[in-house]
Amino acid sequence: MRWASAYLFGMPSAAYALFRDAILSEEQVTCLYEGRQRALCPHIIGTNKSGEEVVLAWQFGGESSGLLPQWRCLRLANVREARARRRRWYAGASHKSQQKCVVDIDLDINVHVRKLR
Repeated sequence: MRWASAYLFGMPSAAYALFRDAILSEEQVTCLYEGRQRALCPHIIGTNKSGEEVVLAWQFGGESSGLLPQWRCLRLANVREARARRRRWYAGASHKSQQKCVVDIDLDINVHVRKLR
């Protein structure tokens, strides 16, 4: 895990900017991802090991192939119709292993917003 800012490496996508702003203001995001409507609370944003924009989010509602709620790693290039909304923000369940979704972290809600680490 490395700390970086996508803003240093060029202009981020519109989806990246929306999810990043949602983290800063602790807002939910709804979107279409892999053909399913999702309701999420984004936690960590940056890039994966391939340099793609990704977000680690707690999916608490919408559609899923598995049980909800659960952690999701979304490639932002595949996100459609993303919208932020001011509703209750969910911190998500703790996890037993270190996340591998975001390798170069731009923003982590627990570090940069809530100052928990």
